[in-house]
Amino acid sequence: MTTRVQRNGEPATAEDLTPLAFAGFAHFTAMQVRDGRVRGLDLHLERLRNASKELFGRALPDERVLSYLRAALEGGPADTSLMATVYSRAGEFTAADAEPEMLVRTGPPSNGPRGPLALSVVEHERFLPAIKHVGESAKTYVLRQAVEQGFDDAAFVDRRGRLSEASIWNLAFWDGEAVVWPEAAMLTGTTMGILRRRLDRLGVPQRVREITVADLPSLAGAVVMNSWTPGVPVHRIGREPVPGAPEFVELLHRAYREEPLTTP
Repeated sequence: MTTRVQRNGEPATAEDLTPLAFAGFAHFTAMQVRDGRVRGLDLHLERLRNASKELFGRALPDERVLSYLRAALEGGPADTSLMATVYSRAGEFTAADAEPEMLVRTGPPSNGPRGPLALSVVEHERFLPAIKHVGESAKTYVLRQAVEQGFDDAAFVDRRGRLSEASIWNLAFWDGEAVVWPEAAMLTGTTMGILRRRLDRLGVPQRVREITVADLPSLAGAVVMNSWTPGVPVHRIGREPVPGAPEFVELLHRAYREEPLTTP
């Protein structure tokens, strides 16, 4: 399967893409399309809408966004990875204003790694953590550093020592009775949003609290999640081992499967 890129619902040309190769003021959402449909489509639209208002002061109408998604998927395989990026042609390093535009890239589907993963611990706080924005070279840097040190990826702690998120993942923990979400500034992932509402409907207890590395021995499991997967087991964070919790991982996958697939 080849990668396809569209701009505002039409095939993108080199002329369209050249200015963007040297710019980094944009935001995006990523999703897995299965049988032409998406889980949590409302959450993706909400993410794009809110981020556009924050960065550009305006947002593309949802119907236009959906039309661009449909155009990108038309004629393509039923299963695919899709990334929708909203940007301003005014570019960065300027206060000039312009109507937001959208790039949509499709490519091979992914289910993420199987794990279990070992995560290094890095003190890092993302700029505008609530927005999934581009230009985050720090995340790639710490990922590469983690791999060089024998880890699979990196988990972030803030200046107060609280675990927040990982490089391209949200973190979730299990205390034996409830799903525990870290309390810290972070990006609320769409998969995280799906799981929260589905776990509520399943009657599974959920808690939000501050978690430090020192708290890990008291927990019964940990996972990372993103648009690829609702849960990859984590067996070590820094020097601290984390117990395997297959029932926790299966619970998250079951809750995720409860979310209906929606056609854009």
